[in-house]
Amino acid sequence: MRPLQRFLRVPNAALVIATLALSMLLGCSVPSPPASSADTAPPPIDPAAIPDAEIRNDPITPAGNTSPYTVNGQQYRVMANAAGYAEEGLASWYGLKFHGRPTANGERFSVYGPTGAHRSLPIPTIVRVTNLENQRSMVVRINDRGPFHSGRLVDLSYGAAVRLGFAEQGTARVRIEVLGDEVDDRRQTAVPHRLLQVGAFASESAAQALAIRCRELLAEEVVVLPAEVNQQPIFRVRAGPFATAEALLAAQRRLQAARLPQGKAVP
Repeated sequence: MRPLQRFLRVPNAALVIATLALSMLLGCSVPSPPASSADTAPPPIDPAAIPDAEIRNDPITPAGNTSPYTVNGQQYRVMANAAGYAEEGLASWYGLKFHGRPTANGERFSVYGPTGAHRSLPIPTIVRVTNLENQRSMVVRINDRGPFHSGRLVDLSYGAAVRLGFAEQGTARVRIEVLGDEVDDRRQTAVPHRLLQVGAFASESAAQALAIRCRELLAEEVVVLPAEVNQQPIFRVRAGPFATAEALLAAQRRLQAARLPQGKAVP
């Protein structure tokens, strides 16, 4: 029996559905589903209540883009550039088991959100997903890794599956397309304010020692910046600026390979 069918047999299901319908008529936000330890469908929702993902100029994040990475003994690589990417394959959905949990880049997963998981697209990437069985389509934000099931191309939120019309059947043949070269170009454009803070120390000599090692590995400038936190001196080791978010990510990989701190991006 499908999870949604099991839900509809619960005595109070009609009341839940009515409440959801009323909230949508009143213009309320998408309801938060109850917590669950099983990967099941949440309360049903009107497909019209699922929005397209917002197309934003977010840089590719270090989080979620480690490449290569290994899952269940299988190695995967993240694309350096997703411009022009399009592929057809099987889509599935994931539900309450993951609701509220962090995705690969740290964003919280919502079963009703316009998001998805892909094994190799950079995170985040904005794509259009089209159900080839009914030609419904929507804009989705890839912010997670998966699916790691043989033969599947993309995992979508339950809400996206409802919008695309395959929540009941569980899977569908879809086409995913990165939304134009201009979207990917914006990800790769210069971000001259982007720096990488490799470390912060109370000891200036420790900061200088790390800076020397970083200069051996990175083409960008590495400096030690004195500051004061809670009236105590601190010395920050920062590299950059980086021309692109991708260049910053590459620098973090070089530091990781040398067993040095990867640091974090700072304005």
